[in-house]
Amino acid sequence: MSVIYVLDILGTFAFAISGALVALDKKFDIFGVIIIAFVTAVGGGMLRDVLINAHPINWIADLNYLYVIFTAVMFTFLFKSKIAYLSKTMFLFDTIGISVFTLLGLEKALAIDLHPIIALVMGMVSAVFGGVLRDVLTTKIPLIFEKEIYASACLSGGIVYLILNYFRVDENINFIISAAVVVIIRVIAVRFHLELPKVKSDLFTIFKK
Repeated sequence: MSVIYVLDILGTFAFAISGALVALDKKFDIFGVIIIAFVTAVGGGMLRDVLINAHPINWIADLNYLYVIFTAVMFTFLFKSKIAYLSKTMFLFDTIGISVFTLLGLEKALAIDLHPIIALVMGMVSAVFGGVLRDVLTTKIPLIFEKEIYASACLSGGIVYLILNYFRVDENINFIISAAVVVIIRVIAVRFHLELPKVKSDLFTIFKK
């Protein structure tokens, strides 16, 4: 079992818990909680595979993802009141998860000879669209559209990967460096409350002032 696979599983576990917590807060029943946890954990990878016509779809090819999701749901039910104390740990798993999901999605798209720009988008889809689907299904504004630097951290890591890949840097070293870029940007953004700029006025409004 590779380190990357272990990190992938940890990210899936963290994503599933985040989905289960949102569903519980919305007073969903057990079926609804499982569905939201499932969509959050593997929705991005599933959407990516559908878009690039890759079969079998990620969780169908590896049932361990389903086992991890069900375990995460049970963990959330049993220890919901204690998970708040694990927020930093869950944030770390979540951040590692989006970095790994980004690069795995990017590599999968490159492996079938898609253009690097398309591969970069597929990496971002893998990492963030599970959360987008979760928020849409639970009637929330998706996190990536609201405030935090999330998708842009994934894009940055993906760009670094493509650059290093162009210069034929060893694949494992490339993966570690690129994943670290995603993690560092995400941690710094949350630590210092950094946000992308918002459009508050257009050119005509500026000149009127």
